[in-house]
Amino acid sequence: MTRALAVLVRVGALTYLAGMTDAPPIPPVFVLVRPQMGENVGAAARAMLNFGLERMRIVAPRDGWPNPKAVAMASGAGRLLDQAGVFGDVASAIADCDHVFATTARPRELVKEVMSPEHAMVLTRTLSAAGKRVGFLLGPERAGLQNEDIALATAIVTVPVNPEFPSLNLAQCALLLGYEWQRQTVATPPAAMMLARTDLASGVEVQRLADHFEDRLEAAGFFFPATKAASMRLNLRNMWARLGLTRAEVQTFHGMLRQIAWRLKGHGED
Repeated sequence: MTRALAVLVRVGALTYLAGMTDAPPIPPVFVLVRPQMGENVGAAARAMLNFGLERMRIVAPRDGWPNPKAVAMASGAGRLLDQAGVFGDVASAIADCDHVFATTARPRELVKEVMSPEHAMVLTRTLSAAGKRVGFLLGPERAGLQNEDIALATAIVTVPVNPEFPSLNLAQCALLLGYEWQRQTVATPPAAMMLARTDLASGVEVQRLADHFEDRLEAAGFFFPATKAASMRLNLRNMWARLGLTRAEVQTFHGMLRQIAWRLKGHGED
């Protein structure tokens, strides 16, 4: 490790050893969730490119895609729109991400670690320099991210805005995050997980584990009464996302569930 200044960084259930290095990190991906106006998407693209970020994904844009208003507003950043991936839902847009931040200014009932943009980008560079894929969820203009979106994230990013007017549009949010990313270019923190030979589970791996657990819990009659089933499932999804599980831990949970199911079947239970 070059320039061996090390600090401990903790997020969720994991602790990282962060040091200084010259290794180029993998830039994060910005996921625009259900954007309502093409102009805002184009402005976000310009803000991203100002700070060298070119990985954009778009989830269920209200006015369809491609959008000529987005192209006009993007001006010289049109290539970000050309290369942007378009997805039908948040889960598929972040399926390949190892760590996901949700941007929101409002407190939520979901239990998540909350970070400033500066702290979030320190951790992002740490994870990215270690080869991990990091995503940021940016919510729609009218109401921001919903609980169902935030439940899929590992942590929350927020800024100390005016509580009487906390709303930021897409371009402002992208600009704040992009600035923090670029500001730390001179001192780039990489990371090595303190647990030897471990690797973070990807978003799709965590989602499959959540599906497996829900299937078994459904069979066991856990989601009762029916009126509370949706909130119970949401809380479980939120829990899995924020734990920061490794791939080995995910496989252990799958094995536990299979063993329990096998033993119950052996005793004549479903």
